[in-house]
Amino acid sequence: MWFLSEKNKHNPAAEGLSVSVSELINEQKYLPYLASHQNTPVTEFAGDIKSAFKGRGMELEEVREYGFGDDVRDIDWRITARKDAPFTRIYAEEKDRKILVLLDLSASMVFGTKKELKSVTACKTAALLGWYALKNKDRFGLLLHDGINNYYYKPQNTRQNLMSIIKKISQKSEDILTDNHSGNLSGAVKMLQHHAGNNAVIFILSDFSGFNEEKFTDIAALAAKNKVYCLNIFDILEENAPADGFYEARFGNEKLEFGTYSADFQQKYRNYFAKKREILKKSCQKFSCRYIEIRTDIPIFKQLHLN
Repeated sequence: MWFLSEKNKHNPAAEGLSVSVSELINEQKYLPYLASHQNTPVTEFAGDIKSAFKGRGMELEEVREYGFGDDVRDIDWRITARKDAPFTRIYAEEKDRKILVLLDLSASMVFGTKKELKSVTACKTAALLGWYALKNKDRFGLLLHDGINNYYYKPQNTRQNLMSIIKKISQKSEDILTDNHSGNLSGAVKMLQHHAGNNAVIFILSDFSGFNEEKFTDIAALAAKNKVYCLNIFDILEENAPADGFYEARFGNEKLEFGTYSADFQQKYRNYFAKKREILKKSCQKFSCRYIEIRTDIPIFKQLHLN
């Protein structure tokens, strides 16, 4: 994993490197706060996750007068013409939906400069989505990609299944600290296509390292038959260059030293990561995926825009 510190300054590292089972269980305490931040969208494409869990069912429940906030697509035009007033069709709420999370724990996710590693934030987000699915009586499943292996958990609506998933997530968050691999997220996406079938709600938790428009075709194929959310997990250092100074980056026995005093360096640095996010945003927009940014040093529940 890469750690960055200003040269000759102490860099304390302890918490935020992996995540325990108890921490993942503790994520359920944030469920009541999710809706309270619904008016604070993270990006222009921050999606309606609440509607992802509860969509419109296919069974007609009743027909009533149109009310404010009703979907105009549900207006029953024949009854509207006969009654000379707008009437809308109401469908039974769709329950027991299939919710799948693709959790990327490959090498690029083992990075962090503030609060916690990207891998830890991704793990906590997966657990929060799991608790949210369980609360809504939906079936929750997981495909965990560690860079070399894929671990699949079939969607189920049981606490026992969620706890099995949580234990695996916690174990892997620690394993990758000493044994991580670059991996191939495209391969994991293709595997998920096989398991997802149709009409699933899928959350891809990754930093999308190495992804471009060409590689996004695998996600596009998944989105053709399912509702897909791309959650871009990133560190603050992938948004803003470090303050002026001389820095040292380490990866195992490798060491890199560099200065950030140049204005040209600062601008090129910002442009590089901004372009990466823009490519991902446009790809999501092109293939009807929802895009949400999750920064590691901001509480997750504040960044999941629900309405």
